Amino acid sequence: MNEENQLREDLIRVQRWALIAGVLATALSILGAFISPVQFFHSYLFAFLFWLGIGLGCIAILMLHHLVGGAWGFVIQRTLETGARSLPLLALLFAPILLGLPYLYEWSREEAAADAVLLHKSAYLNVPFFAVRAILYFALWTGAAYLLNRWSDKMDATGDAGYVRKLESISGPGLVFYGITMTFASVDWVMSLEPHWYSTIFGIVFLVGQGLSTIAFVIIVTMLLGYRKPLADVLVPRHFHDLGNLLLAFVMLWAYVAFSQFLIIWSGNLPEEVTWYAHRLRGGWKWVALALISFHFLVPFLLLLLRRTKRKAQILAGVAVWLLVLRLVDLFWIVSPSLHRNGFGIHWLDFVTPVAVGGLWIAFFAWQLRSRALLPVHDPRINEALGLGEALP
Repeated sequence: MNEENQLREDLIRVQRWALIAGVLATALSILGAFISPVQFFHSYLFAFLFWLGIGLGCIAILMLHHLVGGAWGFVIQRTLETGARSLPLLALLFAPILLGLPYLYEWSREEAAADAVLLHKSAYLNVPFFAVRAILYFALWTGAAYLLNRWSDKMDATGDAGYVRKLESISGPGLVFYGITMTFASVDWVMSLEPHWYSTIFGIVFLVGQGLSTIAFVIIVTMLLGYRKPLADVLVPRHFHDLGNLLLAFVMLWAYVAFSQFLIIWSGNLPEEVTWYAHRLRGGWKWVALALISFHFLVPFLLLLLRRTKRKAQILAGVAVWLLVLRLVDLFWIVSPSLHRNGFGIHWLDFVTPVAVGGLWIAFFAWQLRSRALLPVHDPRINEALGLGEALP
């Protein structure tokens, strides 16, 4: 009981400090919005996408866990469910993007009517339809998160094994709808920043990036929670080894899809396609691209090949922190050149807005996590998966 109380106090402390950081950074962001609205909305967009990626990735990895099972999924299930519960907050945090459409997207401005390409795309790229699609995306994502959490809580409360089948039945179609909706969302929110450009693999790049961010995040949380019961009673090196292998798989998959998009577009050498990369390989932006190749892929790839890295929780968590930072840099490289097309540009809002969104998100996450048991208590699959001889107390 003392350890449980200590864990609750630790989470309250995290919630308090995250909220303080989030509120202060939000105040600075609002000031920045008055000083430089165009810069604010571009900075806010990539910051929002980073934290949204973790929330959505929690839903996707949670559904994957319910489909395939395995001990790795049970030790992170509560973290994934808690991250998924943040979707209503993220929907609220999307409101500034709706307010800033004219500052972000040239297709939303009156002068777009003079552009033949934008006029041709206006049936899809228009403000009312954009808003309707965003509402639909968040409704579907929030609905999936609600059902996954509700049925898990019901199983904890009643011990009814029938909820396992319900969780499995929603997870298969749910992953398909997640892929479809996030693909359209990436087109709406990011690709349309440069509406003359298009890529058929763009949505996959975002899906894989969200999976990578989420696995990195849950490794960090699991390592920190692993010092307290009940996780301290069940966590063993093989759990982190499995999570490390999953992290390695996402690192390699991210490199594959990102390079595939580049290779296909660059080899095609079509002006309407190459322009996007030209903006991101000009001036200082090329050094950001080289940093991503080296530190987002090569270094973590080599580290995660080592067995010791994956079986030592602290070392693996260090790699996970590193990858989360590089995920933020990657999104910055994707979004910001749309504003700074003539060369590298960085602004103090690029540092403040991720703290603003992240502080509020982490405070919400800690608040939700401290109200729940850290392991499923009546899931009939958990004792076999974790090698327990009897049900958890």
